[in-house]
Amino acid sequence: MPNPTPPVTTTPSSLELVCPAGSLPALKAAVDNGADCVYVGFRDATNARNFVGLNFDLAALNTGIRYAHDRGRRVFVALNTYPQAAAPQAGCAAVDRAADIGADAIILADLGLLDYAAQHHPQMNRHLSVQGSASNYEALDFYYQNFGIVRAVLPRVLSLAQVAQLLDKTPVAIEVFGFGGLCVMVEGRCALSSYVTGQSPNTHGVCSPPKAVRWTETPQGRESRLNGVLIDRYAVGQNAGYPTLCKGRFDVGDDKNYYAIEEPTSLNTLSLLPDLMQMGVCAIKIEGRQRSPAYVAQVTRVWRQAIDSCRADPSRYTVRPDWQADLAKVAEGLQNTLGAYHRPWK
Repeated sequence: MPNPTPPVTTTPSSLELVCPAGSLPALKAAVDNGADCVYVGFRDATNARNFVGLNFDLAALNTGIRYAHDRGRRVFVALNTYPQAAAPQAGCAAVDRAADIGADAIILADLGLLDYAAQHHPQMNRHLSVQGSASNYEALDFYYQNFGIVRAVLPRVLSLAQVAQLLDKTPVAIEVFGFGGLCVMVEGRCALSSYVTGQSPNTHGVCSPPKAVRWTETPQGRESRLNGVLIDRYAVGQNAGYPTLCKGRFDVGDDKNYYAIEEPTSLNTLSLLPDLMQMGVCAIKIEGRQRSPAYVAQVTRVWRQAIDSCRADPSRYTVRPDWQADLAKVAEGLQNTLGAYHRPWK
């Protein structure tokens, strides 16, 4: 059992901005626009954004790490899917590659890979992925004591009060999502798409495999389907999102058609930044490794300005209208929400 490595002490003035990169141009956009850290994935099923044409081979990642390090930034490698017990070799090899290429941390969810990383690369920072679904301090303590994690990314299901309570009881540095797509599930426990596509995002790295996606123009409108199942239908000129089963529109009772499971909307916590900073959150994470370099640049720029403004004078911090306008342009479904952080009924 490895000895836990104490996490880096964080203060409000050291709140980090952690941004996504699904390509080398996106990594450079994140760094150039103010990201403190960038998280990436290899070009295989070891990461939860396993799309064709996305992610990094060794040459591109080596270039990206050098670009980030030359500018004083860090790069984390997400290895956040669950390999099958009968074939763990790909996951272990990915841990070795991340260590050998000089990544600053690896983001893991699987117990076996956490143990492998702790035993074979004890010097490397280990972060618990949001896919690990650790939403209480007992769970975090388990990962801390057994695998020496120094940071954990919390699932997007906790209220602000619950985040604060957890922070009071754990020595592990806490990273939370600040902007981007939401998930109706507790991350790491989703099997919904398996019923339609036959592939789980937790093992294959993508909710809706591209090979199962079809777009069809019909007299009723543009239809999106997964493996033949109708997910949504869009009128002419209506924004059409990438089809996922949880964000489809369905007929439910009395011929009502609506988003029965989850609406397409983006988490946006700019207004909560002083609270998150005050309670001791170590980092704000931006979702979107599947998004474009332009998205990364725009969202990173806004959040860099907001964090710097809040850090300079938390008591006078306000969300600027131009920040909200810029984020609204790239929000999923052009909608924003505080998600589970804000629960007026609690």
